[in-house]
Amino acid sequence: MITLRRAQDRGQADHGWLKSAHSFSFADYHDPKHMGWGNLRVLNDDRIDAGTGFGHHGHRDMEIISYVLSGALAHQDSMGNQTTIPPGDVQRMSAGTGVMHSEFNHAKDQPTHFLQIWILPSTAGIPPSYDQKTFAESEKRGQLRLVASPNGAQGSVSVHADARLYAGLFDGTEGAELALSSGCKGYVFLARGQLQVNGHHLSAGDALLLDQEPLVKVSAGVDAEVLVFDLSAHAT
Repeated sequence: MITLRRAQDRGQADHGWLKSAHSFSFADYHDPKHMGWGNLRVLNDDRIDAGTGFGHHGHRDMEIISYVLSGALAHQDSMGNQTTIPPGDVQRMSAGTGVMHSEFNHAKDQPTHFLQIWILPSTAGIPPSYDQKTFAESEKRGQLRLVASPNGAQGSVSVHADARLYAGLFDGTEGAELALSSGCKGYVFLARGQLQVNGHHLSAGDALLLDQEPLVKVSAGVDAEVLVFDLSAHAT
């Protein structure tokens, strides 16, 4: 079964310095029909104004992935990490028993556009940890590149969850197919551009929720950047 959810159907939040579109219930946006998909709990499409950001705040028992689309995101946390996340990098922070962090756009005149992704961990109460890796455009061009997985396969960032995340860039005649794990759920999010996925035409912000579907097939991209999740069918 495939369910199409259009970008305009997401929850919307405008905090002035931050504009966010919520694929699933988050903060003041609550929709009982969209509490998550499998063990994917949050996917926020965030735009942060120049010179602003998220102050020091805490998390527990969550696998948090940041995927920057444009601009850059400065990260600092209670584990001692102080890094910048540019487009092409994938950052994973395992909150575990508890971690404090901040995220900031230090640019003077450019907003930061990034995806904030939360995945429920397989085990609660693990020590907090951090991972960040760079994936060149050539690795994602015309293919679905594994960028996060439970065991860090193929040079991906490791996540403490039964989930795999793929990223791809598609234009013109470029296309790809991806077999999903048996009994799992799939989630396809188009970050930018236009793309044909399993017979559905997607525009930026659109998503497909896949249940008991064996394959993801993408084609006919127009400056498309897409994320594909291979997820546990269960929330934990």
